[in-house]
Amino acid sequence: MADQTHVLFVEDDDVIREATQLALERDGFAVTAMPDGLSGLEAFRADRPDIALLDVMVPGLDGVSLCRRIRDESTVPVIMLSARADSIDVVLGLEAGADDYVTKPFDGAVLVARIRAVLRRFGHASGGEKPHEDAPPVTGGLLSFGDLEIDTEGMEVRRAGQPVALTPTEMRLLLEFSSAPGTVLSRDKLLERVWDYGWGGDTRVVDVHVQRLRTKIGQDRIETVRGFGYKLKA
Repeated sequence: MADQTHVLFVEDDDVIREATQLALERDGFAVTAMPDGLSGLEAFRADRPDIALLDVMVPGLDGVSLCRRIRDESTVPVIMLSARADSIDVVLGLEAGADDYVTKPFDGAVLVARIRAVLRRFGHASGGEKPHEDAPPVTGGLLSFGDLEIDTEGMEVRRAGQPVALTPTEMRLLLEFSSAPGTVLSRDKLLERVWDYGWGGDTRVVDVHVQRLRTKIGQDRIETVRGFGYKLKA
């Protein structure tokens, strides 16, 4: 397990849990599968997995609440799984801190592709192996936008001199904006660059993450350009 990416999978349906676990293991992942939210939280704290897959509707502690508990303790990537594509399910999961979501029933290959896309954003190698420890660091410098400072080398953000805690997805989103201040970036372009989607994705993922980012760096720092997308005020 030490040389593999470790997945925590929380799903109460026995058939889905076992079939998905086998599929992920065939793709080279190490999987800890749990049937409910409370056991999932215990497994997370004990094993510190590299990524968590959480079904929304699990007993004991639902997936959204479990995501919040995980996000209180860690920036580990989280993908929510939902049997419905209802806006409330999607938005609640993303607002709780999830990085992406997949609607059930899902194709195993699609799920693996989404997992790998998230892992690439978080610095993991594509697939079931962990990245080499000697991987080259991200290089850059210090960017300033009013009271907002972004250290692109140290991957740190400060607002009015105070540190701002961002998840890796929020950090990548901010870096994308800061690389072209004043330039409007469409939701589709952000999905491609930040979420690594080579196909069409749900733009609600972008909207919720932008709103979460605004609450941390300032509501007026990122401007909505209706009909086009978002831009960082220079």
